[in-house]
Formats: sequence, C-alpha cells, structure tokens
Amino acid sequence: MTDRPGLPRRALFRGGAAAGALLGLAACAPSAPTVPEAPIAPSVPPTAPTGQPASPAPSTGAGVPGALGVPGGPATELVHADTGRLEVALTFHGSGDRALDRQVLQALSKGGAHVTVLAVGTWLAQNPDAASMVLDLGHELGNHTWSHQTMSRLSVAAQRTEIERCRDRIAQLTGGPGAYFRQSAAQHATPELLKLAGAAGYPRVLSYDVDSLDWTDPGVTTVRAQLRKATAGSVVSMHLGHQGTLTAIPGILADLDSRGLRPVSASQLFAT
Repeated sequence: MTDRPGLPRRALFRGGAAAGALLGLAACAPSAPTVPEAPIAPSVPPTAPTGQPASPAPSTGAGVPGALGVPGGPATELVHADTGRLEVALTFHGSGDRALDRQVLQALSKGGAHVTVLAVGTWLAQNPDAASMVLDLGHELGNHTWSHQTMSRLSVAAQRTEIERCRDRIAQLTGGPGAYFRQSAAQHATPELLKLAGAAGYPRVLSYDVDSLDWTDPGVTTVRAQLRKATAGSVVSMHLGHQGTLTAIPGILADLDSRGLRPVSASQLFAT
C-alpha cells in the first residue's frame, strides 16, 4: 500500500458533516496476527485505498477548532495544525517487535522528541507491557484499531468493533481510551468512521499530511527526504517495528533541529 505525497501546507481539519466541514492512501506495515486473549469486560465509552468514500472538504483554523463536536457526535479530523508554532508531530503505527520498538522509543526520548504512538490492539494483546512502555518513556498513546484492517472494506458493525475493541484494551491497560483514534490503511477518515469514532468516545481523529514511507523500508536517505516535506504544523506518519526507522531517527531529529522545528506529541501540536 502507498500514500499520496504530503498535503498543502495550510492547516487542514476535517470533520463529519454534522460537526462542520472539516487524500490519499495511508500505508502501514502489516500488523501482527490476532492472538487469543482473555475476554475483556465491556467498558463504558469515555467522557484509503483508492476508491474509498470521499471525506468532507477541509476547513482551516488555528490549532484545534473551537468546537470539537457534540458529545457522541462525529469526531473532528486533525491533519495539520495552524498554530504558528515551529512544531511537528511524529506519530507512530504501534506494532512490531517489542525489543526493536523499545529501541525506537528510547532513541526518540534521548533525542528530546515526544511522539504519539497509535497502537494496534493485537500488538497490545501480545505485549501487555507495551502501553506502559510508551507512556513511561514520555510518549502519548492512541488507538489504531484492533487488527489493522482496511476499514472501508468492512461493514459498519465490523468497523465499530475494530475501534471499540482496541479502545477497551487500552482502557484496561491504562485506565483511559488513549488520546486519539486513527483509522487503519487510509490517510484520512471517511465520514462513517468519524461518526463511529465520535460515538466510541473519541472527539478527535488523528490523520496526517506527511508519510515517511518508512513502512516500505526504502532506506535512511528516502525516509529523511520524506521528513523534509514536513513544515510547521505537520503530522508525520511513521512506524515502529522497522530497523530502518531506528537507524534514521538521529538524522531526522538533526534535520528538524536545523530547520528550527521541534518534534512534539499530537496533543502539544494541536494545543491552543
């Protein structure tokens, strides 16, 4: 799977039709297969490929739009911040080899970067300490569906299950649902997914405007070149579980620093 190149530099926020007017194919490395797990007691929700349905037209604004939607209503899609601060958010697909993932997260922390990890539920099932590893190293945790399916190919009920099952696992491990939901196998969320995410307790869906292409293992030079497309306010898609990503991190952080850009969590990027 491939993504389209980065979007225009203006701030983009997509929302469901009911929340306000708020392309490309996201690409993520294959997720680990689902493994049997102990049943999770249902929790109360907390207070694409080419041809996928078109998302609502974007609107612009500074930081997070003033209204994040009616509770339980469609989520707001966040793509690029327009705060004026010289910040970028490095966001990671959370899956892969546990030891390699720790090395990536440690390298980021050592380099002064706080990032957002969107965890795949099966990864959390296979590695129960993965959530605490992310948080203990100073990073942020979110929901990247249970098993990383192409959501646009699933029924509405199956999409809901993908969101809620991962939400419940995160809540079981951390006491909360995670900061954001991000759709799997698509750069942007469909209107249906925005509705489902909002109903599951996520007022904000975190998409992105820059794809690092690290999931294709293209080599350090290509990954660093992709990151140079990031501008102030960009949200960058990256992946745990890839040796090339680990190797590229020192250069990525140095490149950002040379341009005066600070890597922060998504919550910091969109803070008003």
